Amino acid sequence: MCSCRELWYQAAKRGNMVDLDSNPTKLIEIVETGKQMLMTRGALTTFSVANDVAKYFAIIPAAFATTYPQLKMLDIMHLNTPSSAILSAVIFNAIIIVFLIPLALKGVKYQALGAASLLRKNLLIYGLGGLLVPFIGIKLIDVLLGLLDLV
Repeated sequence: MCSCRELWYQAAKRGNMVDLDSNPTKLIEIVETGKQMLMTRGALTTFSVANDVAKYFAIIPAAFATTYPQLKMLDIMHLNTPSSAILSAVIFNAIIIVFLIPLALKGVKYQALGAASLLRKNLLIYGLGGLLVPFIGIKLIDVLLGLLDLV
């Protein structure tokens, strides 16, 4: 049977933490910090994958529609030119990284909810947000590039 001190030591070791005050009651804080880190990683990964899927809807039809006319049906964004589609996606990607840095540093707030409800909430926020935000952002950048006649 492990003592509280041994459990505390194992948790601190697994969490890559240094035990400065030998307080086993901080085990709860270690667990919450670990869950917050996992939730943040999951949220960023979910947003990133959804973001990439949305960007493919901008780039692939624009880049290959002349070679493969069947891809024209995937062109749901109706971007100006293939050049502006690719440039808009690259600009959007650079901008979104700047907005994701604070989220990565601050982390997703840990809430003591069930796993299913946390997953549902994070998929709604970061998954759906990761799909919708690029469509809106890339289209706005494409319109702006068209107005400025840069491409």
